[in-house]
Amino acid sequence: MNGPANDRTSGASAAPAATPACPPARKRSAERTRTALMSAAAFRFGRYGYDGTSVRDIAGDVGVDAALVYRYFGSKEALFDTVSSNRKVFEPLLDVPLDCVADWFSALIAGEPKDADFPHPVLTVLRSSSRDEAIGRLREELTDMFTKRFAGRLEGPHAEVRAELLVAWVLGTSLMRGTIQSPALASAENQDVFEQFLRAGIDVLISPDAANFSRENADRENSGCENADRENLSREADRDGSAETV
Repeated sequence: MNGPANDRTSGASAAPAATPACPPARKRSAERTRTALMSAAAFRFGRYGYDGTSVRDIAGDVGVDAALVYRYFGSKEALFDTVSSNRKVFEPLLDVPLDCVADWFSALIAGEPKDADFPHPVLTVLRSSSRDEAIGRLREELTDMFTKRFAGRLEGPHAEVRAELLVAWVLGTSLMRGTIQSPALASAENQDVFEQFLRAGIDVLISPDAANFSRENADRENSGCENADRENLSREADRDGSAETV
């Protein structure tokens, strides 16, 4: 994963050709905490700026000790550098096993502060004084990260479409849950259900059989629509026949 130098030394160069299994539970917990800290830091820095944000505040948003921030990132400045670019925020996805991508995104979204005063990163871009430039920069960063690099990890057809759908869905879900705070998605009572559906949708998009899955669904839907159309035509014909008889 991205961040401390020690984390990167175990990266992709030594990875086997096959997708590795998810790391042990303890390591997954550490990765979730680190991802949640990045998410909270992005919101804090976006709302209050560098000087107005403390390591203690970031750690408090995630519910961990401030020492973990220094453990995972080395310093406040290093954490700021990590989250100041969308490329850096999402770069760990290039090393995370595909089987763990859903868990990684779940931790990212769960790490967002629920305070409505924290702007969503996309809203921050849209509210920029140089809006067109900011949108272009965001498009460039997401295209480089997902359309080009993450899509290269996906097997099966239409990898670029699936990769862009993945980030679009996650950013939209994040916006609804964290900033708009729609009642069902933001409810703590629905957290387990939310994560189950989130992971199921992500797993479908990163699966090599995603295209086949979508075609099968489309075929079923088209078949259902055709049957419904035939039934409607049949009912209309019966009504017309009844009217003529009368």
